[in-house]
Amino acid sequence: MSEQERDYDEFRVIEDLAGWRRTHHNNELTAANMDEDVCLMGWVQFRRDHGGLIFLDLRDREGLTQVVFNPEDNAEVHERAHAIRPEYVVAVKGKVRPRPEGMANPNMVTGEVEIEVTDYKLLNTSETPPFPIEDRVEVGENLRLKYRFLDLRRPSLARNFVIRNKAAQSVRRYLDGLGFLEVETPVLTKSTPEGARDFLVPSRVNQGEFYALPQSPQLFKQMLMVSGMDRYFQIVKCFRDEDLRADRQPEFTQIDIEMSFVDEALIQDMAEGMVKRLFKETIGVDLPAEFPRMTFADAMRDYGVDKPDLRFELKHIDITDVFKNSGFKVFASSELVKVMVVPGGAELSRKEIDEYTKFVEIYGSKGLAWIKVKEDGEWQSPIVKFFSEEEIATLRERSGCQPGDILFFQAGPADIANAALGNLRCELGKRFGLIREGEFKPVWITDFPLLEWDPDEKRFVARHHPFTSARPEQMQVLKDDPGQAIARAYDLVMNGYEVGGGSIRIHTEDQQKAMFAALGIQEDEAREKFGFLMDALKFGAPPHGGIAFGLDRLIMILTGSKSIRDVIAFPKTQKATCLMTEAPSEVPSKQLRELGIRLREKKKEE
Repeated sequence: MSEQERDYDEFRVIEDLAGWRRTHHNNELTAANMDEDVCLMGWVQFRRDHGGLIFLDLRDREGLTQVVFNPEDNAEVHERAHAIRPEYVVAVKGKVRPRPEGMANPNMVTGEVEIEVTDYKLLNTSETPPFPIEDRVEVGENLRLKYRFLDLRRPSLARNFVIRNKAAQSVRRYLDGLGFLEVETPVLTKSTPEGARDFLVPSRVNQGEFYALPQSPQLFKQMLMVSGMDRYFQIVKCFRDEDLRADRQPEFTQIDIEMSFVDEALIQDMAEGMVKRLFKETIGVDLPAEFPRMTFADAMRDYGVDKPDLRFELKHIDITDVFKNSGFKVFASSELVKVMVVPGGAELSRKEIDEYTKFVEIYGSKGLAWIKVKEDGEWQSPIVKFFSEEEIATLRERSGCQPGDILFFQAGPADIANAALGNLRCELGKRFGLIREGEFKPVWITDFPLLEWDPDEKRFVARHHPFTSARPEQMQVLKDDPGQAIARAYDLVMNGYEVGGGSIRIHTEDQQKAMFAALGIQEDEAREKFGFLMDALKFGAPPHGGIAFGLDRLIMILTGSKSIRDVIAFPKTQKATCLMTEAPSEVPSKQLRELGIRLREKKKEE
């Protein structure tokens, strides 16, 4: 009777560990362990029957080890092993031996050895999973998230969380060594008007009133500085009820840091040391000894965004002055005109250019002008006929374009032109293979505007938050011309992602009142919303500042993951739902009544 003809149900008896103890994980044994007696446990990744010998690849979060059942060693154990299938949970005892000549796998840590099984226990069976537990198999994200507990068994995801744990421990060791205290701050707090929308939690005891889940511990960490804690940190959950993108989640994790008696340089030096330690201890990468600095204005001028990816060039060139009096009215009437030269870009097809035109429309652009430089030097474009000879000559000189290049243009309001061309730059970097994978390019972005104009509210709003200090010499600028005030704020950017951001905080009552005035927040409104902060500033608040790192995004960069969901154990979809637990969900009406909440019943259609 063949194996296929027999079901082996008699051997599918789940056993207790009964004192068995695991001696090694499944990515640990090497030739140095030869002839040792070992006990391994895990899930069956693959099963192969080679004419009598049964091979299993046993998997745990660390990796794989090959185990062999040989009928000549133990016929009874070999016979029972016929019942084993992928994803069964087993424990095996046996002896470490070398793999047969020519059968070693140099791609595995355990590739030189295998385990000659002397006994095993079946710890649990498994239904056939809805998708193979393998990295090489493409699986739809919704299916993966529905069965996230299976998805997390895949080697690449398991590796991500090993690195995430190493990163968290590295941070704690580093900050503890510098005298930081790890302090927990409240999760149920007060809703504040600035920033994204809060997640609200109704209070049963105080019906009609709500707690807010914290978007960050900002005010609490400032209170800790006022209270004399001197140096605080926390690896903390934060919550923001905002429209989601591929790299956003409604709940995320921050490395939150605050320090007293510091300036920007001290905070940045501390942060650089932490990030360098983090990369070295988790993935063995040495970052630059010093991180470069770039002002916000320079970043916007050269890259169109305040989080530039410096792994490749494609800088922007401001040509607004070239077309100021041009007959090409689209350019002449625009606040900003920029060009970006893509070497070798003339190979792009018209279909690809049309796709990029649709792409920039996401950022409010009304189109994408272009010029191809043909091999004979001739310019090919529907817009060239509108340019004067002088404009063409100046554009050639400014851009430095060569045969085979393409020039892409954006013209319009500065914010739209910058965003469109800046994000197109990243798309073209991928298209032409300009991004050097495995390379890490950190940069500090500094000298941000303190405020920005909100056309809907018709007032200035804080670019970071209303507790960020202006430069000391600019308090009069904040009063007379708020839009020109420069913040004592800084972001750490790496490979096109903002991984950390912070500022020197306002620490005097007069400065905070001036900031609220610039934001159009009256004194009684400030007292209602930020009363405890205003009280604290009256009692000797020290100069202080800090920085918060997005731990999820840092891990995404460390692991080379394409999605932030791959470094969060149980993430939400872009609709902010959990497909595994089916959250959010309705709750019983009795519980709502206890909270003082009444839901309107839908009227039945007649």
